[in-house]
Amino acid sequence: RIHLMAGRVPQGVDRAAVAGEMEATFIENLRYAADLLAQENMIGLLEPINNRITDPCYFLNTPHQAAAILEKVGRPNLKLQLDLFHCQIMDGNLTGNLETYFPLIGHIQIAQVPGRHEPDSPGEVNFPYIFELLESLGYTGYIGCEYAPKGDTLEGLGWLRSYWESRGLQRGGTSKAAE
Repeated sequence: RIHLMAGRVPQGVDRAAVAGEMEATFIENLRYAADLLAQENMIGLLEPINNRITDPCYFLNTPHQAAAILEKVGRPNLKLQLDLFHCQIMDGNLTGNLETYFPLIGHIQIAQVPGRHEPDSPGEVNFPYIFELLESLGYTGYIGCEYAPKGDTLEGLGWLRSYWESRGLQRGGTSKAAE
């Protein structure tokens, strides 16, 4: 899997004025990339990045925009990389977005909103609920932790140990009953 970037609206240019041209170029580039990736049995991922906080100039901002582009490109080896941090900032409605776009999702990324820290840090997103929702939807892929740890890496992964224990699992997600 490889992340395919959408590019940025040039500084000082009206987004609406260049949106059509930027989308057409992006679609053409995605078709080219998808065909190359298909030769290597690889999946390309499109990630909407919020333009409210992270990058005001980034072209691809919402799951809806990404889904529309994926449909226009029409390549089965292109998927949505849904970063819940960006999705929450742009649209909220994480449950609805996960359910709606689930068939298109090729990768999930997480970070708490607004601080972009660990899932158990104070914030807007109820990650135990989100993880259960993903499980109920049948998500079996990786979940990328794209956050800024408050401490060191091991300390920053403490939330995962606590989550596994709350579910009766051990480190690595194996059932305690399986032993």
